[in-house]
Amino acid sequence: MMTTSADARPTSAVFGAPGRYIQGVGAIDDLPQWLERLGIDRPLLLVDPVAADILGDRITGIDGAITDPFGGETSPGEIDRITAKVKDEGADAVVGIGGGKTIDTAKAVANPAGTKLVIVPTLASTDAPTSALSVVYSDEGAFLEYRFFERNPDVVLIDTEVVAKAPVRFLVAGIGDALATWFEAESSAKTRAEAMAGGAPTRSALALARLSYDTLLEYGVAARRAVEADAVSYAVEAIVEANTLLSGLGFESGGLAAAHAIHNGLTALEATHSYQHGEKVSFGLASMLVLEDRSIEQIDTVYDFCLSVGLPITLADVGLADVDRADLHKVAEAACAPGETIHNEPFPVHPPMVVDAMLAADAYARERRNNYPGQMPTPAT
Repeated sequence: MMTTSADARPTSAVFGAPGRYIQGVGAIDDLPQWLERLGIDRPLLLVDPVAADILGDRITGIDGAITDPFGGETSPGEIDRITAKVKDEGADAVVGIGGGKTIDTAKAVANPAGTKLVIVPTLASTDAPTSALSVVYSDEGAFLEYRFFERNPDVVLIDTEVVAKAPVRFLVAGIGDALATWFEAESSAKTRAEAMAGGAPTRSALALARLSYDTLLEYGVAARRAVEADAVSYAVEAIVEANTLLSGLGFESGGLAAAHAIHNGLTALEATHSYQHGEKVSFGLASMLVLEDRSIEQIDTVYDFCLSVGLPITLADVGLADVDRADLHKVAEAACAPGETIHNEPFPVHPPMVVDAMLAADAYARERRNNYPGQMPTPAT
């Protein structure tokens, strides 16, 4: 945020990034090589059980490695459990293998412990892999806090063949997460609000966020169709990069705003817990565009793209078909909590405004859906 004293300078801009980013078919087979290059002798592999079943012997047999299954939630208890394991085993690195919550847990363990950190996403469902922060939830899945760290991952290694074999819902959810990046970074930049990297948004981050948005619109539908055909096409490679690298760098050093705050608010309602992070962010973006009074042309572009790829834009799409105003007020109160990213918007935001934005977005999105001929079914249905 801007400093307030008369003679103080504005907050410095900061850009954060991983040490190396590697993406491609078969990339996971290079994991032992990267561990060796980093001088890692005893890594703890934190592995999502689903990822372990998919990868099989591709992640076994690594010299000195200890494998521990991820418990399923980035909760304080799970972070403490893995932290104790790292200490007891004398691990010199944490390797997070799986989806966004596995990755965020690995970051929340490795950074305080001072070990090396390698991230191996098996999904392109969020932009978590490249960043130096973790989103922490309760055991029940409600948002608790962001935890910020000084170091980004040493290596991010993403195998696009593995990603393409995952259910298409995860790729589409990643598109939803990434779709908000440009709009949130643009809003944050208007007031030079402090981004997640710890400084004002950089022009580089804004450019990458815009490239992510443009890539999604150009290749999103083609990538979904390719993954449904169990294929790795150029479109899949482009979308994996947009979901993971471009959006990751763009949000961390560009800033978040209303879309992610509304996502966090939605987690206060149990009915949304079965929906992916990016699915809820997609509805958060639909509401943010209304909240900001964006042009109808811009709203139509985003809503129609969401319909074309199968992303949520209505309350029913995230399990809230019968939600009442009282529950939406709970969402809005959580979204507007002190310190939430909704306060990076270039105008004051209060809970009643958020409730109205969600209801208005839902009404317009339902009308838009009724008149849109080329929509994909949401993968959650």
